[in-house]
Amino acid sequence: MRILHTMLRVGDLERSIEFYTKVLGMRLLRRNDYPEGKFTLAFLGYGSESDQAVLELTYNWGVERYELGNAYGHLALEVPNVYEACEKMRAAGGKIIREAGPMNAGTTIIAFLQDPDGYQIELIGEKPKAA
Repeated sequence: MRILHTMLRVGDLERSIEFYTKVLGMRLLRRNDYPEGKFTLAFLGYGSESDQAVLELTYNWGVERYELGNAYGHLALEVPNVYEACEKMRAAGGKIIREAGPMNAGTTIIAFLQDPDGYQIELIGEKPKAA
């Protein structure tokens, strides 16, 4: 077994695709319209769906906004350097909501940004590889 994807409902599919491709550097892997169901699915990721988990963005036609609720936490992405990633993402239009620095009660360097629908994304610095 393996995780295939994580699904997020979005209010503006084009805006979200632009964010995940331009700010986070993902690729749009596929996009399908379902006219009978009145929704569109877009799958994005850093590699092939055949061997990596991806992000599914679901746009229900005519729904511009969702309540995020209090159960959702965040997506997490590993980056080589959190400080540099924040600057690059900010320059690309990303909204940093927690600047890069050590996590609370720890030493791992993290930061948080927010996508256009309000979903939080944690950036976590790469751990040194064991020799």
